[in-house]
Amino acid sequence: MTTLTAPDLLGQALLDYHGGRTTAALTVHCNAADDEPLPAAYFFRTLLQMPALERRALDECRGRVLDVGAGAGCHALELQSRGFEVKAVDVSAGAVQVMGARGVRAAARHDLFAPLPAGERPYDTILLLMNGLGLAGTLDGLDRFLAHARTLLAPDGQILATSSDVSYLYEDEDGALVLNLNGPYYGEVEYSWTYKKQTGEPFPWLFIDAALLNDAAATAGYQADFLDEEEDGQYLVRLVPVGLAEAANQAI
Repeated sequence: MTTLTAPDLLGQALLDYHGGRTTAALTVHCNAADDEPLPAAYFFRTLLQMPALERRALDECRGRVLDVGAGAGCHALELQSRGFEVKAVDVSAGAVQVMGARGVRAAARHDLFAPLPAGERPYDTILLLMNGLGLAGTLDGLDRFLAHARTLLAPDGQILATSSDVSYLYEDEDGALVLNLNGPYYGEVEYSWTYKKQTGEPFPWLFIDAALLNDAAATAGYQADFLDEEEDGQYLVRLVPVGLAEAANQAI
């Protein structure tokens, strides 16, 4: 009996673009916003094409880097060019194939909650860009990830991530927020995408406002340092586990 699996639409688009189909684009569907095109080219951007928050995040990296949700590897390749040891991971098999073809030295198919492989040293930086905290899916998923990330980080390790406050999606014509206070958190949204007339299964995505992230981080034992913010509500945060380095020093 053959087991059907969800199509890797992102991977197909990235492979097509890498193969020369420069017009390859996904259509992004969201339950909180209108459909939007997402050109595959965006995943192949150079340093100069990256938003300021991403460039700042790359400048803040240190040590061994785990690039999560790495896409076509644009951040991993830039870090490699600076001499960093980087492992780039993505759930998309096509994305991993493209990263290898583009020269990412360590690319693997893993999800956000994959354990540290046996014999693999912990990381000094976990990088989650392109609203990377969204990979957690929900607020509960974020709590789970923050607990799990401690097992991936070296002493004095850090998480560098971007997210956004999307409350503007729920403003009325007068600018007042119209929220269902009995419903889920407004930043928990559902996405799917279409490529070549094929639509994939919906998946959850989290946009978390800075104040709520600060609370979640403190509860999980992290110090949150908000490094930069853009006018559209997107921000870059550094999360450092409180007590991780202290515990390691006591064990020496």
